[in-house]
Amino acid sequence: MNQPTSEGADTPFGRFFLPGPTEVHPDVLQAQTRAMISHRGAGIQALMRELDDGLQAIFLTKRHVYVSTSSATGLMEAAVRNSGGRKVLSLVNGAFSDRFATIARTNGLDADEYALPWGEAHDPEELRKRLATGEYGTVTVAHSETSTGVLNDIRALAQVVHEFDDVVIMVDSVSGFSATEVRTDEWGIDFLLTGAQKALALPPGLAFGVASERMLARSEESPNKGFYFDFEQFEKNADKFQTPSTPALSVMFALQVQLGRILEEGLDARWARHAKMAERTYAWVDEMREAGLDFSVLAPEGYRSPAVTAIRVPEDVEAPEIVKGMAERGWVIGGGYGKLKPTTFRIGHMGEHTLDELEALLTQLTEVVR
Repeated sequence: MNQPTSEGADTPFGRFFLPGPTEVHPDVLQAQTRAMISHRGAGIQALMRELDDGLQAIFLTKRHVYVSTSSATGLMEAAVRNSGGRKVLSLVNGAFSDRFATIARTNGLDADEYALPWGEAHDPEELRKRLATGEYGTVTVAHSETSTGVLNDIRALAQVVHEFDDVVIMVDSVSGFSATEVRTDEWGIDFLLTGAQKALALPPGLAFGVASERMLARSEESPNKGFYFDFEQFEKNADKFQTPSTPALSVMFALQVQLGRILEEGLDARWARHAKMAERTYAWVDEMREAGLDFSVLAPEGYRSPAVTAIRVPEDVEAPEIVKGMAERGWVIGGGYGKLKPTTFRIGHMGEHTLDELEALLTQLTEVVR
């Protein structure tokens, strides 16, 4: 019987720079081979207690961190379903922030967009003007917009939101979390969500979220929040170190190992490592321009994600050909996303990657683009 093949299946470790899913350390992958345990026994409670302690440490929160057996998109839907039905203002500047707005509308909420061209970042002052109308009760925003490599200033945006007593902010930090500073409690984020398979460098299958007291109060008044993603049920079960439904145990065993690795490295060191990889990528773009190749970073300076860089190619170059050329050399990078596919490619310098691995990638990339 022929074995299935797929992009990256035979890529050596250290060469997989997709902006998600990301490479997973062999020790973390190996943890998934552990035998199953009862998900309603003492073993799961011990595991969940350990995971909650570790997740609180990296989320910088004193609140429970929900472990959801879903993709991060599931917790995006959970956020809007638990929002109390208030009118939504969605900050849109790429594909995934647009997804947040779409999820709100498809769940029957009245949602407007504060939309920018892909590649730009949102302005706190403009947000203040829009909230001053009194129309909105909920704000959604993407922290690190994976499609463009833009990093929104969620700290400043959250400060603006909390100038308005009855408005909550819900943040998608799927590719930002663990790659850059996020202080859940200190910054007053009402719901912060992320996924396993980006900078956390876990296999796909889990999502994580933290709900503030304000968010839980909204959940209590939400009449149509459904069953699977009810925050009240998440909170009730988290108090008992349980999950509301059958958990993805194997990925949780991987999480247990990876939390230890992250805490051993330290958050400041992890954020600094990602920042150095991002800065090296920007420097490479500058080097290409100096060599006469008109490449540019899509995101503006000061608003660039340390997890992923979208690089705009010259007019006479087809970005998919660069992605293909790297694949032929045994390296995986990301293509442009959605409408940016013809004109950009993306490097996912996140998770467990090192600066040395990135240098090796950029050496190959230089040869391909030339």
